[in-house]
Amino acid sequence: MEKQKKNQENPLGTLPVNQLLKQFAVPSIIAMLVSALYNIVDQFFIGNSVGELGNAATNIAFPLTTSCIAIALLFGIGGASAFNLAMGHGDEEEAVHYMGNAAISMFGCGVFLCLICQVFLEPMVYFFGAPENIAGYAKTYIRITSIGFPFLIMSSGGGHLIRADGSPKMSMICNLIGAIINTILDAMFVFVLHMGMAGAALATIIGQFVSGGIALRYLCHCKTVTLKRSHLKPHKKYISRIMSLGGAPCSNQLAMMIVQIVMNKSLTYYGNLSSFGESIPLACAGIITKVNQVFFSFIIGISQGLQPIVSFNYGAGKYDRVKSAYFKAATYGCILSIGAFALFQIFPRNIISLFGNGSEEYYAFAESYFRIFLFFTFLNFIQPITSNCFTAIGKPKKGMFLSLTRQILFLLPLILILPLLIGINGILYAGPVADCTAGVIGLIMIAKEFGKEQYRKR
Repeated sequence: MEKQKKNQENPLGTLPVNQLLKQFAVPSIIAMLVSALYNIVDQFFIGNSVGELGNAATNIAFPLTTSCIAIALLFGIGGASAFNLAMGHGDEEEAVHYMGNAAISMFGCGVFLCLICQVFLEPMVYFFGAPENIAGYAKTYIRITSIGFPFLIMSSGGGHLIRADGSPKMSMICNLIGAIINTILDAMFVFVLHMGMAGAALATIIGQFVSGGIALRYLCHCKTVTLKRSHLKPHKKYISRIMSLGGAPCSNQLAMMIVQIVMNKSLTYYGNLSSFGESIPLACAGIITKVNQVFFSFIIGISQGLQPIVSFNYGAGKYDRVKSAYFKAATYGCILSIGAFALFQIFPRNIISLFGNGSEEYYAFAESYFRIFLFFTFLNFIQPITSNCFTAIGKPKKGMFLSLTRQILFLLPLILILPLLIGINGILYAGPVADCTAGVIGLIMIAKEFGKEQYRKR
């Protein structure tokens, strides 16, 4: 009876769905935008100081950033989903164990990844596809930024736990402060002190130290539960559940990392066989990927804002609210996706020009990449929102499958096959084919889920 009363009083189960979605999604979007700004700001300052080779070097380093986000999502979204599902069932003690195990796992994995980068830096840079003229810049950048990995993971993944605790604004503030520090120090280190790649990297990790520290401090003083030292002791039961629920978004990021490595190698190889050369495709793709990440910050932010609403109400048996929340999130995602599509199709040269000057071949490749590779941007809201919805309702296998459709099942094979037939243009056309197919599969899967009897009951 007491558990039922708690469920009735929890705003996740009582407030209007649209109000909740705005309350949780807006801070999440801002937090994701701030996270994307770490990469965009570095790209801007490096592009306007070091130049084309510096931009290409940050693209070589990008798979490592993606791996950090993968770890953050594995334990952040997984921990948040497990926490909210347990709270929806009224199991507060179980919920706080999920939060503690998620936090300690994130920080530990960050330390491990940092050590791997420091020990295997040289072979790693060449494995990621760096030509000889770019490798030095990439090594300088990665050697420094890897020191901040534990705090990057904690600030990104901890934000999900903070939102799950009912404090979405604090999650936003945590990331915003770090990004502001990064931007100010970037300008100082790169433009004033002329520290180049090392300056941009140093500014990045200082911002991450601050953001990660704020996240850690909050988790020690949660709003709805009390996190004790005993809750930080790793336990197989809790970590397994967290990883199963966070597997889908993590797999999507790992898939992105694999595709990014293959993409870098393919762009270098086929670029060398074309009139563009090795560095132009690599530099353009790196910039455009990070610009597209800004758009995806809105979509991922919406999907993350959806997570606590869907998890709690599914756990509480309020299936009509689950369905309503999904469709509202999808509507917002659709509107934003159409807007991004228009920008990418109409203003590609204007966007790429923000990150430094280049030759006519540089601009020509960038325009083609925007207009062809990102043609189905207006469908790209479907897969992440739907995948995260399945994860949030405790169906991680479906979420994981859907998260892998675009990257692994479609995009990766197409990147390998199409260039054999039509050269570097094959890489460009791989994008829209993968986007369209993944979107259609997402629609079919969510339609089948919401066609079940439990969603039709009132």
